[in-house]
Amino acid sequence: MMELPGAPTFRLEGKRALVAGASSGIGLACATALADAGAFVTLAARRKAQLDDAVDAMAQRGWHAEAVSLDIADVGATEAMVEATEPYDILVNSAGIARHGPATETTPEDFDTVVGVNLKGAYFLTRAVARKLIAAGKPGSLINVSSQMGHVGGVDRAVYCATKFAVEGFTKAMAIEWGKAQIRVNTICPTFIRTPFTETTFDRPERVAWIEEKIKLGRTGTVEDVMGAVIYLASDASSLVTGTALLVDGGWTAD
Repeated sequence: MMELPGAPTFRLEGKRALVAGASSGIGLACATALADAGAFVTLAARRKAQLDDAVDAMAQRGWHAEAVSLDIADVGATEAMVEATEPYDILVNSAGIARHGPATETTPEDFDTVVGVNLKGAYFLTRAVARKLIAAGKPGSLINVSSQMGHVGGVDRAVYCATKFAVEGFTKAMAIEWGKAQIRVNTICPTFIRTPFTETTFDRPERVAWIEEKIKLGRTGTVEDVMGAVIYLASDASSLVTGTALLVDGGWTAD
């Protein structure tokens, strides 16, 4: 009888996952997906009360999660938190901010704030989790939530685009550096997803028209659109995938 290949599992039992920026939006959706797939999930963000509510809701479904107050812009606190616990098999960094506006009006303060979270914070969080895995001799999957704006430009988004292009760059470099240690590093690049973070964009009809024109599938995204992507990259189903960007953009960047 013919031997058929065995399909890889998308299940995550026995895995520890850290999700930064998990209090709402894409981060909360990613934490939910990982917990549903069987991982023990640490939800981290600045808004501890919202994290506690999420953990309580997960517990009611029989999932395993905990909440940790964390601002990834504080590199010292981030490294101390990661160092004080067991290695995380999975990292999803969804923490991010934006200060949109014309490039001619960018202030140094806004530039530093956005870079401090989206680039510096992301870089050192990824490094901290990787160092712990390397010290323990364990493999891992590290995922940075980037953006389609890490591949194209956008109106009033010069600083945001700069940080996301940079995330794409360090992700590739880290993937090369840590490949021999079986640590995979990838990005997820969503299009415009309806979350509290994007409310100001969707409140502007001219911006909505621009978005809908660019998305080939003809609709904006929901957080559920990202959940399958994070399960894929976190699980053994993507065991040969590293140093790449998974675009969840409805075809925005296809042309």
